[in-house]
Amino acid sequence: MRDSLSAVYSGEPVAPPNTLAPAPKSKTIKAMKLKVEIASAVLSAATTAFFFALAYKFSALLTAPFNMIAESVKNLRVKDGFKVGSGKDRNNKSISLLEGDIFDSKVSTKDTDGDMYVFESKRVKEGGPFHHYHFAQDEWWYVLKGEFLIKVGDNTYQAKQGNSVFGPRMVPHSFAKIGEGEGKLLMFFQPAGKMEEMFKKISEGATKGMSEGDQDKFREEHGIKRVGPPIKIFKNW
Repeated sequence: MRDSLSAVYSGEPVAPPNTLAPAPKSKTIKAMKLKVEIASAVLSAATTAFFFALAYKFSALLTAPFNMIAESVKNLRVKDGFKVGSGKDRNNKSISLLEGDIFDSKVSTKDTDGDMYVFESKRVKEGGPFHHYHFAQDEWWYVLKGEFLIKVGDNTYQAKQGNSVFGPRMVPHSFAKIGEGEGKLLMFFQPAGKMEEMFKKISEGATKGMSEGDQDKFREEHGIKRVGPPIKIFKNW
């Protein structure tokens, strides 16, 4: 104070008093750390958002082909009801599977996106297919005319006109027409699987000349496995 007064009276310039105390170093360090933490948090959030956006776009690219396939299959499903006349085939082309047998599709696989396949089977000769099972299809038989033996698992049913029999998937089964005259079955596969496709290929001669081993492989490629002989008459299909 005395020095300041002396300077005033002597005419020398006097420096203004320092009214602000310097900030403690600890507070400065804390402030800097806080700024760094905020910057790191912002950068982390931005990085996370970027990778989420990238992952979303990548997943959209991956699922696009499957969505396109699903949409194309969806477009195959019929939008309206339809009628198939007596003795007629849904596609106006009957399928001949066994000797003298005619299959007429009533509800085609594509009509239901593969949910089911329904057809009428007309058989003249006695007999039927090998004992077999389906990997993924339930099967149902309804006798329209004549008489049939239908074996499912350990049970054999004698089914006449108006009777029906159900066969679960993965359970061995076979059936055979018995007696004279024509027999008719209404048959149902759920889901459709590749049964209609297989019937058409056989009808077109795809299995002619095949060895037993190749025929078994062909069946298994279409979801069916042979496990034994027919009920009564051997028919190679």
